[in-house]
Amino acid sequence: MENGDGKIEAGKRNPIKSYKDLEVYQVAYWASIEILLKIIPKLPKEEKFDLADQLRRSCKAVPRLIAEGYAKKHQYRGFHKYLDDSMAEANETSVSLCQCKDAYPKYIDPHLCEKLISTYDRVGKQLFRLRQVWKDFRSRQN
Repeated sequence: MENGDGKIEAGKRNPIKSYKDLEVYQVAYWASIEILLKIIPKLPKEEKFDLADQLRRSCKAVPRLIAEGYAKKHQYRGFHKYLDDSMAEANETSVSLCQCKDAYPKYIDPHLCEKLISTYDRVGKQLFRLRQVWKDFRSRQN
């Protein structure tokens, strides 16, 4: 669960009553906040309408798609579609962070980029696992 500092406490699991209870949502949400506050503002002006805009959109999309998909959790295909789209946005965010790190090391802290790239890789794995677990759960319900 999120401890108020944007950090996730490992091992403490409560029943999932909302998308906000999903660890993957919490991780993706706080990673997007870090990108919005610490990466995008430091990009050079010439990237304002390209890399910055794309990174802004993709990092915001990941938690939004998880939330939207959760609302459709009773629709097998609906939930999976949103999880798939969220995985795609997580991959896009990871690639954009790699571009920031490699193209603009004078502007962007490469260690922060590496940390965030690793976080989005983790988010992608969590989304994949959630998709599989949900599929298994749904098949046991029928």
